[in-house]
Amino acid sequence: MGMGKVRRIGLLTAGGDCPGLNAVIRAVTKTAHNDYGANVIGIEDGYIGFVEGRGRILSNRDVSGILPQGGTILGTARGNPFEAAGKKEGDYSCFVRAFDDLKIDALICTGGDGTLTMASKLYEHGFPVVGIPKTIDNDVMETDYTFGFDSAVTIIMNAIDILHSTAMSHHRVLVVEVMGRFVGWLELVAGVAGGGDVILIPEIPYEEGVIFERVLERSRVGKRFSIVVVAEGVKVRGRILGEEEKGRIKFGGIGAYISHLIEDATGLETRPVVLGHLQRGGPPTAFDRILATNLAVKAIDLVMEGKFGQMSAIKGNRITSVPLARAVRRLKVVPKNHYIIRSATAVGTSFGVRE
Repeated sequence: MGMGKVRRIGLLTAGGDCPGLNAVIRAVTKTAHNDYGANVIGIEDGYIGFVEGRGRILSNRDVSGILPQGGTILGTARGNPFEAAGKKEGDYSCFVRAFDDLKIDALICTGGDGTLTMASKLYEHGFPVVGIPKTIDNDVMETDYTFGFDSAVTIIMNAIDILHSTAMSHHRVLVVEVMGRFVGWLELVAGVAGGGDVILIPEIPYEEGVIFERVLERSRVGKRFSIVVVAEGVKVRGRILGEEEKGRIKFGGIGAYISHLIEDATGLETRPVVLGHLQRGGPPTAFDRILATNLAVKAIDLVMEGKFGQMSAIKGNRITSVPLARAVRRLKVVPKNHYIIRSATAVGTSFGVRE
């Protein structure tokens, strides 16, 4: 698609919600208005709303006061946009029509792996798009952090802190099931910050016996409680627990499964705690507000410079950009030699494996 001066920019938020999305909406809108005199069209409900032509002009007043709010004022949705538009998979005519109907010159796509993969495909088909990485899972390649991650880590850590007191009072083992589909960044960082005694992540296959030994050892030396942190995507004998729903796996059940295993094998009273969507909600942390703002401003600059097919990113202390195609080539997993794993092991945390 040929590009002239960019005057109208579409902005969508897709996939799972998380704290920091409103900070992006605010920063994109204000930067476009204040620095470039351009309009931002806020698109409702992600790619589904985009192909259905649902969008509205956002003013500075519309985004005033939303910085501390969780979620997204534009709404979000998962689903197949081609199906929503009544088109065959890969028929991008619905996107051509959406660009025309909304009269936008470029599109900023804010989301995680699925959202950014679609953005990369759109760019490959000639659409002027830029991506912003968002996910509580922190699993997007080519960026040190995604916004939403720090907020979710803080919520999980606080929950573990709170659970310590009841675990200690009742001399129980509490198994905390945490979101984390295929990677274990949330469990690793929040589990270590919260003082988890056992942390199970998808990247490290666990041995049931090691878990039992760990909680029994703590009980023998007078530590009459244990906190086990487990990712929802941890496999049981090669299989992820959950149900298929609308073409996706609806994760759940690993916390209860591990809880039953521990109680049956050790005789220690054990209870599962599923944090669920608490992890996605609430106001963003200071780190996520600043990161989301910085990534959004960078995205607007990329649009105005005509640098499409890029994703804004943070590397070290620099806000930079990387090709979308590189960012979505695979998920960013936790390396088994990661320094946090080393530190956690040094202070006595078990990852369910024999040292």
